[in-house]
Amino acid sequence: MAPFIHSTAAVDPAASIGEDSKIWINVQVRENAVIGPGCVISKDVYIDHGVSVGARCKIQNSVSIYHGVTIEDDVFVGPNACFTNDKVPRAHNPDWRVTPTRVCAGASIGANATIVCGVTIGEYAMVAAGAVVTRDVAPYALVMGNPARRVGTVNETGERVGDPS
Repeated sequence: MAPFIHSTAAVDPAASIGEDSKIWINVQVRENAVIGPGCVISKDVYIDHGVSVGARCKIQNSVSIYHGVTIEDDVFVGPNACFTNDKVPRAHNPDWRVTPTRVCAGASIGANATIVCGVTIGEYAMVAAGAVVTRDVAPYALVMGNPARRVGTVNETGERVGDPS
């Protein structure tokens, strides 16, 4: 099935939107961005040029995903999460370079989380709401806080496992 693109969305003609994906109200998808099949991109999301979003991802309202971010299949990103792409932000820097970030398959990122560039979030990892991720997150890890610290382990459905509670 062809993708659905809301009339208020701004999708660059050079972007690629997969079959059966839904692009909702006020979304901006820039040139050379790739969104896989079966994704839901919710209201007010910004997807920068060259970003790659895998299949069956759900990106909630008001998320900003900047150049240099790769999101693999089946990833959930909660509302207002933000990805950075600059380790040393300045208004003008002639030596500016993108610092890549990868979110591996099945990972979940909670609402209002900030993902500082240069990290990898492992398969099926869970980043709690409001966390600030400043270093790599291991596969199946549950992290929370500022800076985010590992507090447990989750399975592929997101349930905590192996933790005394």
